Amino acid sequence: MAEPLLSPSRSSRDRWRGVVAGAMRWGLPLLWVLWAALAWWVTPREATAGQLDRDLAAGRVVTFQRASGWADDDLYWGSRPHLRYDMRGAMIAWSVPSGRVRYAFVDPPNAQAQSLVPEATERPDGLDARLAASARPWQASGVAAHRLADTAGLLAGAVTLMWLLRLVGGAPPAVGTRWFWWWIGLLPFGVGVLAWSYREIWRPPPVPPPARGSGWRGVGWLLLAGIGIAMLVSAARALLGAAVVPG
Repeated sequence: MAEPLLSPSRSSRDRWRGVVAGAMRWGLPLLWVLWAALAWWVTPREATAGQLDRDLAAGRVVTFQRASGWADDDLYWGSRPHLRYDMRGAMIAWSVPSGRVRYAFVDPPNAQAQSLVPEATERPDGLDARLAASARPWQASGVAAHRLADTAGLLAGAVTLMWLLRLVGGAPPAVGTRWFWWWIGLLPFGVGVLAWSYREIWRPPPVPPPARGSGWRGVGWLLLAGIGIAMLVSAARALLGAAVVPG
């Protein structure tokens, strides 16, 4: 009796590889698009003290925090911006029910009144009291003001994890070495991950190139492309405005 051409175990492995390949081919770009849309929506946008007053008058301040600026400690392209907390800071960042985050520079709280109590027992005065009064009902109702921002962070983590698992545990890349694509993958906004997906999954070369990109070449592309992306974003922001191109 002739044996089957494919054993059940091999057939199941082939099906599994097909599922993984399809998930990488379609799932990674789709997750990136979802991340990009959410990240654009929740990226903090600079506003004015007048906008803060209008949100307070309408009771739209869900959460707030005083700060002295933004912390420049992004670990990778999907990191969320973090504030440098400062109870006497002149910057206030607040979220609204739509999930958007705004920030404005206002007068710092009364330093003399603040000095009468320890920092651990901060007592809001004036504007801070109004902010707390607006946020209290939202917090009591259990509204998650940062739900969209949290979702964007999870999507970025999923894209990064899928890319890393395929890059490290999959077949050797065709266009460049693993180190080449590692450095390219650090480009802002996930551009490097998209480039890897396009060249290694969507449009792989029909014939392996005689020399694959090395890790040093990847470092060079990271520096050059990173500068180019920063210049493009700055130009787009100057042309379209910070409301369209935040950051």
